[in-house]
Amino acid sequence: MIINESQKVGKVYLLGAGPGDPGLLTIKGKTLLELAEVVIYDALVSKEILGMINPYAEKINAGKRRGNHSLLQLETTQLLIQKAKEHAIVVRLKGGDPFVFGRGGEEMTDLMAEGIPVEVIPGITAGIAAPAYANIPVTHRGYSSSVTFVTGHESAGKYRPDVNWKAIALGSETIVIYMGIHNLSHIIPELKEGGLDEKTQIALIRWGTTPAQEELYGTLGDILDQVETTGFSAPAIAIIGKVVGLKMKNQE
Repeated sequence: MIINESQKVGKVYLLGAGPGDPGLLTIKGKTLLELAEVVIYDALVSKEILGMINPYAEKINAGKRRGNHSLLQLETTQLLIQKAKEHAIVVRLKGGDPFVFGRGGEEMTDLMAEGIPVEVIPGITAGIAAPAYANIPVTHRGYSSSVTFVTGHESAGKYRPDVNWKAIALGSETIVIYMGIHNLSHIIPELKEGGLDEKTQIALIRWGTTPAQEELYGTLGDILDQVETTGFSAPAIAIIGKVVGLKMKNQE
């Protein structure tokens, strides 16, 4: 990375921290954290990755968790603009990948509108990594040649996605749902109305790729009861389709 000393403003790097395991952070991402003057980070970034940050850097928690927002999105963007006018290297550290349900696109657009240079450093997204750590391939030549990634969180600021779950049901062979645990009681009936059998297998993975990773397996017919019985909760993703059964078959 090259810093142009003639720039009147610094540069903001939208950096994906990956899903939790610090070993999944890219080399470029680690280098940036070591050089950063300011790091504005999300709630789900692991302590190990936060420990890689330049010890002299200013560190700001902008984490968002359900019902507990440290900073509003607008405040975060304004803070990024302010810090870029004061420092050369500003890192916006986001869990997973900045552009996969991470609001990186909104931040990039707002920063560029203010004349702030932006560079995006991708991160491994939980929708791929968490199933992999559970030995579930989201695609498989004999089971699934297509996968849909969709957010199950239907209350995201001013934009409230109206997901057509009935269309998604048979739209691909694997469905990966982010942030959907709290809405499963709505999502699952919609998927069944869209054509998925209640025996369709589903896996819920909590704290994916970390030592605390937890998995819950069932079908569309019984998973809601299991969630209630076990108290399984967010942050977690759901994987639906025959690929879930592939893991169970390999364990037999």
